[in-house]
Amino acid sequence: MKLQRWAWAGAALGALTALLAFAPASWLAAELASATGQHLLLSDARGSVWNGSAVLVLTGGPGSRDAAALPGRLHWTLGWQGLSMHLKARQDCCINGDLELLIKPGWRKLELSVIDKPDWQARWPAAWLSGLGTPWNTLQLGGALRMQTRDLRLRWAAQSWSQDGELSLDLLGLSSRVSTLSPLGNYRFSLRAGALQLSTQEGDLQLQGVGVLGANGASFRGEASAAPGREAALDNLLNIIGLRQGARSIISIG
Repeated sequence: MKLQRWAWAGAALGALTALLAFAPASWLAAELASATGQHLLLSDARGSVWNGSAVLVLTGGPGSRDAAALPGRLHWTLGWQGLSMHLKARQDCCINGDLELLIKPGWRKLELSVIDKPDWQARWPAAWLSGLGTPWNTLQLGGALRMQTRDLRLRWAAQSWSQDGELSLDLLGLSSRVSTLSPLGNYRFSLRAGALQLSTQEGDLQLQGVGVLGANGASFRGEASAAPGREAALDNLLNIIGLRQGARSIISIG
């Protein structure tokens, strides 16, 4: 009888191992969709959780008809490196070589580290944001979004998170169909120790703001204005991107 129990236990362990080894990529797609409120999707997922590919799509969320996909497919491999999971992702259109993450799971905690690149990690067309719906589908942005990190490490524990290092998102050569000015300028959105900051590097559209990113989401307060002599050309854009207060447009999130 004892041998029979061991046999059943061995069979169950073998079945579980096989299930994990061949877990379909659609499982990972479902988890990402749930974690992002269905705003970021792995569409047409193929392969397994450990070695798969998909089309990366931004959407307006549940019930939205807005969606925008990146060209080509995102390819990934997932394996173990010591006590951490090692994720490598590649996409010819938008990632500089391989984007590499180390994910260290624990009991009710998680640590994620991004392996730095000498230049940049990812670069996406700004038009991709139109998939998120309003107001992005109205703005119809042109230009590029470039992501860089420096010693970035995120930790989640006890229902809160902390950050080391820095993440920056550069908006380069930004333009919009609701403005005759092109480009509008270059901008930087940075995240450091949970603090958000938006600044203008150069351009006729002046953007600035600060905020925080916490366990319950993000809150941000900023403003947009036109450089002297550019007020008329940017009037429509300023009416759309925030609450108009005289020459300024107030941007409020959260």
